[in-house]
Amino acid sequence: MNTLLWIIQGLLAGVFGYSGIMKSTQKRDKLVQIGQTGVANLSYPVIRFIGILEILGAISVVVPLATGIMPQLTAVSALGFTVIMIMAAPIHYKRHEYAAVAFNIFLLLASLGVTIFRFA
Repeated sequence: MNTLLWIIQGLLAGVFGYSGIMKSTQKRDKLVQIGQTGVANLSYPVIRFIGILEILGAISVVVPLATGIMPQLTAVSALGFTVIMIMAAPIHYKRHEYAAVAFNIFLLLASLGVTIFRFA
């Protein structure tokens, strides 16, 4: 189970790290063009803030447990990803982006699993 959780944590770190870097560095039009349509109506400061939070979350979903320094932060970060996906899925649903909704639900379940099993 521990190995599976590490694989999921790596996946979450990769997905949210990539998303965070893109939101922190790219223009809104570019983000929408590559499929991050949830930012279409957000201001640049909000987009950048979300991007920075995603980068920090990507780091903290792996590093604390790997180093043994504040390992509970890993579960808290996964919980944060769960909350982000709870907010993202309805936005994509309203836009009729059902593949994005499915991916949001997948990430939600993955992050929820990490949250539950790492808190245990």
